[in-house]
Amino acid sequence: MNEISFVNETNEKIEEIAVLEKLIDFAVSREQLNNVIFSIIFIKDEKMHKLNKQYREIDSTTDVLSFAFEDNAVISNDKIRMLGEIYISVDKAREQASTYGHTYLRELSFLMIHGFLHLLGFNHMEEEEEKEMFLRQEEILNEYGIEK
Repeated sequence: MNEISFVNETNEKIEEIAVLEKLIDFAVSREQLNNVIFSIIFIKDEKMHKLNKQYREIDSTTDVLSFAFEDNAVISNDKIRMLGEIYISVDKAREQASTYGHTYLRELSFLMIHGFLHLLGFNHMEEEEEKEMFLRQEEILNEYGIEK
């Protein structure tokens, strides 16, 4: 049984959460994960800036931060896995949706799946890693029906 919690720490209603819940369930199933626990937390830019400065020593905001609780890539699927937390800036998501010319739902979906893949150990520090991660992101989004 999976436990995925959505936490809205903003003072605004996020109507897209119902779709995001179904999308993350799809992604977890697609990745053949069982017994996972993680959280998706929506915050404002001010808090994101503080987190980015505190944990990455970068004195600016960002769109998504993932805090993985696991660092072992070989973990049995029959154990409970506490994957971590994904923080998404609703301000950045709204801004980037406008900049890239797609919906707020598309941007939130992209950021959530991006953060989810980081929890699973994917990275984009090297060119090959980036290609693999971004391809997987797009596959998940496209298969679920979240279009650009």
